[in-house]
Amino acid sequence: MAGLKTIISTVSILLASLFSMIPYCAAYRPGDIVPMSKMGQYHSSRTVWHDMIGRHCPIFGVNREVLVPISKPTGYTGADPYKISFQVGKEKYYIPWLLVINRKSSEVPMIDVHLRYSGSDFLGVTAKVIDMPHHYVELHPDIGKQFWDPQTWPKYVLVRYTWEEQSEIDVASGFYVLFGSGLLMSFVLSIYILQSSRDKIERFVRETVAESSMPGGVAKVE
Repeated sequence: MAGLKTIISTVSILLASLFSMIPYCAAYRPGDIVPMSKMGQYHSSRTVWHDMIGRHCPIFGVNREVLVPISKPTGYTGADPYKISFQVGKEKYYIPWLLVINRKSSEVPMIDVHLRYSGSDFLGVTAKVIDMPHHYVELHPDIGKQFWDPQTWPKYVLVRYTWEEQSEIDVASGFYVLFGSGLLMSFVLSIYILQSSRDKIERFVRETVAESSMPGGVAKVE
């Protein structure tokens, strides 16, 4: 019985280890702030990652627009482009460099961020710089004025967060878990059978030795 308990305990530990191998996804609840950080680049100089405050970050499952400030880079002359990059979520999904200033366009830029989720899991993000639609410019006239004024810093860039829900079934992970669980159970069952057989063999040997050592036995005929 003690051996069976040991085997069950071993199975529990191994199964827990197996499930821990499934890719981790940090769970979110609707309305949670999704942490975000940004980095800037001008010439060959880059800033460090700066955490963005909550009101500039995405909110899980909520479509919205925010104005994100961009500080004046060190050594800025207005002659070269300025890029920013983002890391999004606890998972730190990376958004590559986005050209936002001096991009050779007469339109005010806007960053369009597309986020994907399934249930409580944040699956990924993409982003691109687009021309701000004219009706946005009409709704936010100060953004354009401040953006084109070389003396006005920080600049404010409109960021649009759009969430897309996806029904994602991780077939591969499920297969690996089922296969691994079946293989593990087969292995444990084999150990249990071998353990039971060994106990029976040992008991048989002990009984045989005991019988052969008993006094008397078969009488010798002269």
